[in-house]
Amino acid sequence: MNSILIVRLSAIGDIVFASPLIAALRRKWPQARITWLVQPECVALLDQHPDLDEVIVCPLRRWQQLLRERRFGELWNCILTLRENLTARDFDLALDLQGLLKSGLLAWLSGARERIGLGSREGSQWLMTRRLPRGGDPERIGSEYLYLADQLGLPTDDFRMAVHYAPSDAAFAEETIEREGLGGGYAVFCPFTTRPQKHWIEDRWARLAPRIRAELGLTPVLLGGPADQAAAHRITDAAEAHLVDLTGQTSLTEAAAMIDRADLLIAVDTGLGHMGIAFGTPSLLLFGSTCPYTDTTRDNAKVLYHAQPCSPCKRRPTCEGRFDCMRAISTDEIIERARQVLRVDR
Repeated sequence: MNSILIVRLSAIGDIVFASPLIAALRRKWPQARITWLVQPECVALLDQHPDLDEVIVCPLRRWQQLLRERRFGELWNCILTLRENLTARDFDLALDLQGLLKSGLLAWLSGARERIGLGSREGSQWLMTRRLPRGGDPERIGSEYLYLADQLGLPTDDFRMAVHYAPSDAAFAEETIEREGLGGGYAVFCPFTTRPQKHWIEDRWARLAPRIRAELGLTPVLLGGPADQAAAHRITDAAEAHLVDLTGQTSLTEAAAMIDRADLLIAVDTGLGHMGIAFGTPSLLLFGSTCPYTDTTRDNAKVLYHAQPCSPCKRRPTCEGRFDCMRAISTDEIIERARQVLRVDR
């Protein structure tokens, strides 16, 4: 193998789950050129990885906009430009980790002589030279990628997720810690994601904050994107304790640097939460409508999950907005489990 392409366009959590493949491929083929094809919003997760030679951007949302606007000529030229960029690299192998038609088409456009699809569907299986199921232990974090590595004969003795960031991100974290007085320890809260059924109850974050400060001696720090700022303000206004609200004020990798230095992470099923496990930060993951894993592979990272008869509903909740699975997680349980993961870490 002289040149390898990985296709996983998004999302943050899925890219973090798949990240061990990079080091495993490098160990198997140390001289190969390894490239990852990804959407622009996730580039920062990959472009500092020491075992990746190149990250190529696929502007999928721009293509979708051109399609909506019926600018077919411009769209076609954009696709041809990317195809030329890919075929110029003469890929021996393309790994389609997403398994969708869009990712399969991109793997096919790369011209790679061997194209392996992981769980390929939507017709993408016909664009592959080989299809592998999403195997492995479904309880284990990232098990499908471990299974793929085994099938490819890659070394898996140290198959761990990894997130890398730039020195400027580390400097941002250090400056923030000093400015906000977080040197005595802090707990990162990641309450936000794209689906309301994955959220823990908003007012419970406000009740949890003073207990984290009083009982664990850690300052709560809120992380999230610009779209989460209104909810973050509601939490900080309701909390009877000082919260450092960084929602919408960090880049993706600046947030990663803050998580890396945290004493504790408490998160719903979101990409930032999975980063805590990658960094080895003591972590609690609150799952309800989804349960991607229960085995975090780390003693200092635990999943809180109370399955209901309707669990996991994923994108189709049937509880009329009650979200009983998330309501079953109490602040008392979080404090108790937080003590446990902190003891492990110490």
